[in-house]
Amino acid sequence: SDIQSARKMACYAGVAPFEYSSGSSIYRKPRVSTMADKELKKVLHLAALSSIRLKNDLAIYFQRKVAEGKNKMSILNAIRNKIIHRIYALIKNESVYNFNLHMS
Repeated sequence: SDIQSARKMACYAGVAPFEYSSGSSIYRKPRVSTMADKELKKVLHLAALSSIRLKNDLAIYFQRKVAEGKNKMSILNAIRNKIIHRIYALIKNESVYNFNLHMS
């Protein structure tokens, strides 16, 4: 109840990537924090794996990013972040998730 935004929850859950920079000469790829709530991250990971197995918009997103050549674990991390943002949007709007994907 203390965390009031999806961005803060993503940071707490360890799915928000942080850039590393020290001055102008040292640079590494953005990484997620190791100081995360491991149980929450585990549940989100399992939800992300389950969501890409089904026929929905997150599975389509996953397949599109894999086809673009992205790293599968970074795509799963983005899906975890999307799940958190969707949960917070549902709570904020006091609504139920309505999935209307029109396949062609």
